[in-house]
Amino acid sequence: MRPDMIPGVTFPDYELSDHTGKHRKLSELQAGDPTVLVLGRGGFCPKDRRQAEGLLQLHREMEVGYCRMVTITTDNIIQTSEYRSGVGAHWPFLSDSRRLVQKDLDIAEYTDPVHNPMIPHVVVLEPGLVIHKIYNGYWFFGRPTVEELRQDLRAVGMKCRPDWDIAAPGLRALWDQGRKEHFHPYGKAYVETLGERD
Repeated sequence: MRPDMIPGVTFPDYELSDHTGKHRKLSELQAGDPTVLVLGRGGFCPKDRRQAEGLLQLHREMEVGYCRMVTITTDNIIQTSEYRSGVGAHWPFLSDSRRLVQKDLDIAEYTDPVHNPMIPHVVVLEPGLVIHKIYNGYWFFGRPTVEELRQDLRAVGMKCRPDWDIAAPGLRALWDQGRKEHFHPYGKAYVETLGERD
């Protein structure tokens, strides 16, 4: 991956077609929440399919934990949609068939000229697309386990959620003063956050 893609740096806000053909920006999909971004080979790869199957349970936890997940592959839109439904995923899958992400991040998997995929990576993002951690998944066991991602999301949550420790000094006083912007959903109406969910 490009040497400038390190923790603390803002990840590029790519805009790609999702599994329905709708153009989506990563920042829109993140909507200010901690995010797990999966950069994969595609539905043809048994390792990618197994990884996606393993992420299904974690995604259910992420939904109730106000976190997001996005997968990007070099599959075309039809393959992207089939891959997503084939593994039973409910998070957005984006198609990078023109290999914009692959080229920009310098992650072409040169050992597979037939499919010309990306080298698989998982990027854990803080709000604002800030990189928290990057995993290189060229080898399957280089990919993060569900437990490692839980720990990453915990660390990001502790960092970005001002109400993480609801018993912290001063929070109760802010609540009593009606200062709801310090508490989830941080100044938004709950109905607004429902519109941001995928």
